[in-house]
Amino acid sequence: MRFSLIICTYMRPEPLLKLLKSVKNQSLYPNEILIIDGSTNKKTEQVLGENNFSNLKYFKVETINRGLTKQRNFGLKKVDALTEIVCFLDDDIILEQNYFKELISTYKVHKNALAVGGYITNEVDWTKSDGSNKPSNFYYDGWMRKEPSRFKLRRKFGLLPDANPGFLPSFSHGRSIGFLPPSGKTYEVELIMGGVSSYKKEVFNALQFSTYFEGYGLYEDADFSLRLAKRGKLFVNTAARLAHFHDAAGRPNQFKYGKMVVRNGWYIWRVKDKTPSFKARIKWNATAFLLTAIRFTNILTKNSKSRKMAFTESIGRVVGWFSVIFNSPKIKL
Repeated sequence: MRFSLIICTYMRPEPLLKLLKSVKNQSLYPNEILIIDGSTNKKTEQVLGENNFSNLKYFKVETINRGLTKQRNFGLKKVDALTEIVCFLDDDIILEQNYFKELISTYKVHKNALAVGGYITNEVDWTKSDGSNKPSNFYYDGWMRKEPSRFKLRRKFGLLPDANPGFLPSFSHGRSIGFLPPSGKTYEVELIMGGVSSYKKEVFNALQFSTYFEGYGLYEDADFSLRLAKRGKLFVNTAARLAHFHDAAGRPNQFKYGKMVVRNGWYIWRVKDKTPSFKARIKWNATAFLLTAIRFTNILTKNSKSRKMAFTESIGRVVGWFSVIFNSPKIKL
């Protein structure tokens, strides 16, 4: 299957170079690589000029097309007409050698797949389940990992997700793909991470990435996934492995991030369910309050730099919370 790789980047020349070197070592190489650069300087262009990668095409976008979702939509317009699968990667990722081989093979096994996501290996420590079923651990498909403190607290308040990992609960605030184990299996989901994603090219005849998610675009991948899941099947292949290094360059300040966590989180909840039940509304607000309170407590437990970040993000969450009450986002389906 012919496939194209789109990498949207912003002010990260060195991480991008590391990613491209891991792409160069792939057992299955992309038919084309499109770099969509929103940087406000020429460093990324210079780095690419000093290094040679087959099938690479570079595009520098101006302000009108800058921002993650805008750059993705720009890249889609440049994809080769013969492409069957379009892959996206964040610019701070390093691939294992068989990433594309495993990812593309999923479409041959699951012929009804509209999208397939890869699997991040360096963020969570998993072990085979010991069968003890302790509340301090999370168990799934014969594997276990440490249960994060926020989920332990949610359990005490009856606010644990009512859906499997990779599916959005009735009151949102679900378990991410990081709660799927490194089993090597392929799991059906309705949420895939945009920075490690792939799609049949045909889906973009009907859908585009929403420009509601300006700039950094937090949860833009959830929005697109949920809209696409209403049309067909999505999967995550845990054998398509990579590492994500979360480079800090190009990220928004903590206030804006905190505001986006709540406001964009509300948005994707309503993308899935325009009219949630009264119980779901209560649980969404209760969970948002609890998670904000947890973030506030970090002011007391972290070092001085982290305390400032925790305070700023917490204020952003509070502002975001009030904003959805008095000026809720308009859903674009």
